[in-house]
Amino acid sequence: MAAGAAGAAGAVQDRDPGLQPERTRLAWRRTTLSCTVVAVLAARQAIHGGATPAGLTAAALSALLWLGFLGVAHRRVVALTAARPRVLPAGGAVTVVVCTVLLAVCAVSIML
Repeated sequence: MAAGAAGAAGAVQDRDPGLQPERTRLAWRRTTLSCTVVAVLAARQAIHGGATPAGLTAAALSALLWLGFLGVAHRRVVALTAARPRVLPAGGAVTVVVCTVLLAVCAVSIML
């Protein structure tokens, strides 16, 4: 029984802390790159067939949402450089979800 508990504690200590934060950092960078592409394509689509006020508004909103996502992602990537990174706060997670969903809505509204 005691050996099992010691084994579990040893497993926690044997965890390689360098790989998981690095993979998570790379995932945040990939997602940020994807959001950048969406925002650029939205701006391109909004001005491609002639700039309309609705298209420009959607493109500007897309840019603001991208900036919001970029801010949270940057803070998270910096936090992951610590030896024991903190858990993503609920406010940051909600901000990321809201920015992603609204960015998709803006992209669809620009396409229509």
